Amino acid sequence: MKIGEAKVLYRGQISVYQEQKKILAQRKKELDEKMKHSAEVNELFVKEAATLELTIDALDKKQREYQDYVSRLTMQSTAHANALIAKQQTEATEEYNQDLMKVMEVARRLMKGAIVPPTDEKKLMEYSMELYQAAKNIGSMVKQHEKEEYESLWKEEEEKSTPEDPMEVADNKEAFSTGPAIVDVADTMSSVEVSES
Repeated sequence: MKIGEAKVLYRGQISVYQEQKKILAQRKKELDEKMKHSAEVNELFVKEAATLELTIDALDKKQREYQDYVSRLTMQSTAHANALIAKQQTEATEEYNQDLMKVMEVARRLMKGAIVPPTDEKKLMEYSMELYQAAKNIGSMVKQHEKEEYESLWKEEEEKSTPEDPMEVADNKEAFSTGPAIVDVADTMSSVEVSES
């Protein structure tokens, strides 16, 4: 099962269990009020209150089990996302450094009075207009009989794809293990009531 799918599934279970615990807690509170205002303590009320308490505890235990699993899934997902982010940052830094070296080479060529493609000159201008102007000025002072002509350092720009969303990639990884068994809230409740009978 994918991490994202598992998180959705178990968060849904957590929500159902939480809602049922609220309902039972409210019912227990009402029962406690009845027992306070009743002249005699009815054995039926006591037994129902005890059953409600045990049921809430059972639901809480199962909910914590689901929450622990979701926490571990979240840690796994975050680790995958952080690894992808680090990889993307490394690639971006490498690309930036390569472009910087190319820009400096274009400036050097212009300073020698060479002819470079307009696309390369544009890259230099985008990087630094001051460096471009200085390189052109220095290059214009160089006396050469024959100017050297260069091809573009940026042959064909690769189409840059949008970077992958790290959280989306992480959520599509396989979960580290199968989670706890999905137990319907009614089954969890009835298991307590059966054991009390």
